[in-house]
Amino acid sequence: RHNWESVACDSSEHQKLDTCFPTLIGADQLHEQGINGDGVTVAVLDSGMWNKSHLIDDDNGYRVLAQYDVRNPTGDYESDIHDGSGHGSHVTSVIMSHETSESGKWNGIAPEADLVSVRAFDANGQSSYVDVIAALDWIVAHKDVFNIRVLNLSFSAPPRSYYYDDPMNQAVMAAWQAGIVVVASAGNTGPEPMSIGAPGNVPYVITVGAMTDNYTPGDASDDYVASFSSAGPTHSGFVKPEVVAPGGHIMAMLDGSNHKIALRHPEFVEPNHQEFFAMSGTSQAAAVVTGTVALMLQADPSLSPDDVKCRLIDSARTASVNGELAYSVLQQGAGLVDAIAAVNNTTRGCANQGMDISLDLSGSEHYYGPVNQHEGGAFYLVSPEGSEYTLWDGDYARGNGFLWSNGFLWSNAFTESNGFLWSNAFLWSNGFLWSDGFLWSNGFLWSNAHFETETADWGDTATASVNQWVDQE
Repeated sequence: RHNWESVACDSSEHQKLDTCFPTLIGADQLHEQGINGDGVTVAVLDSGMWNKSHLIDDDNGYRVLAQYDVRNPTGDYESDIHDGSGHGSHVTSVIMSHETSESGKWNGIAPEADLVSVRAFDANGQSSYVDVIAALDWIVAHKDVFNIRVLNLSFSAPPRSYYYDDPMNQAVMAAWQAGIVVVASAGNTGPEPMSIGAPGNVPYVITVGAMTDNYTPGDASDDYVASFSSAGPTHSGFVKPEVVAPGGHIMAMLDGSNHKIALRHPEFVEPNHQEFFAMSGTSQAAAVVTGTVALMLQADPSLSPDDVKCRLIDSARTASVNGELAYSVLQQGAGLVDAIAAVNNTTRGCANQGMDISLDLSGSEHYYGPVNQHEGGAFYLVSPEGSEYTLWDGDYARGNGFLWSNGFLWSNAFTESNGFLWSNAFLWSNGFLWSDGFLWSNGFLWSNAHFETETADWGDTATASVNQWVDQE
């Protein structure tokens, strides 16, 4: 479907475009109240950035605090890191573009936030685990230097092991432990269950799936979870994603004449605005949530990463029909992120309870979530008392005629606590097995900064990539 007047919220003939997605989650109303990300530093680990006017802030000046390229750590970054791909530029624009629409609305979710841009991905959107881990280590080491509060990870790799054995995941967990809110994309390999990639399979972090407004931003009744959006559970039985956010035909800035993504898909460069490009993916959805987290932290800087995750989940708007879920919690998580409700939420203690990240990282304890699978294929939830509740048969059905509404309680699962899905885990034991006997046939061990098996060194061959290109939805 290719209709530029419906892709943008206003006509493409206007001098400036409205990007739609800030309005879809209510961020535009927060902007009017002065909640715009000011004073919050966001780190984006991606393919670099296109240092264009959308990052020039008329009120606070130049907002790029630092740039770092793991492949050229001694480089001069007074100017922008070259972004051969365009993916990093697009994601960064979604988070914090300071461009405005014809009506004066900001194009980004957190247009006054500060940026630390870290490049680990090449022009083809590829990176080795070694480079990704080096980038994560650099971000944690410079957290206090730049006051980094939020980290956007819009990339994915096929899981090769349980979450706690993956060295990239361990580096992500270390960032969360250091006090950085980590937002990861779910991946673009849906709609099949158990398709969440790494590091989105880390149970502690905020993993984001994608929904789309179906090219009708003014009509929420035909919105749906995008078919490409990866679904849970993880291979360790955790419910993922936590939330969904706009990720269909997202309009944001990149260089339409230079960036490889735009050169490969020129039909999605906005005809009358060559600096705008439409892209779909959970990468863009994660960026929307990253911007939302910046708004939350501006409003309440005291929030811990667990507090932020709790409030995003508790305030999300669930897709439901007549009191029944339109999608499984393994597809939509807690629902569509609501920036206004998240900023005003006061809930604590509903995320990552029952887990100790320090013990997890040390190897003393590991955890599994409350989801398992019947031999027939259906996924079910196990309560602490041992009772079961079927969550999903694994089929994808595009819902129609429902609304994303507040107040849906997960009472049809376990009435004692609507936080059970998100706040509880079980101590790992050898007795936990998937019913299909799932085994990791290509697992790896991390030793001396290399991936090693009995026969191969995975140091540069274990890879991650920015989420694969998908058709617009």
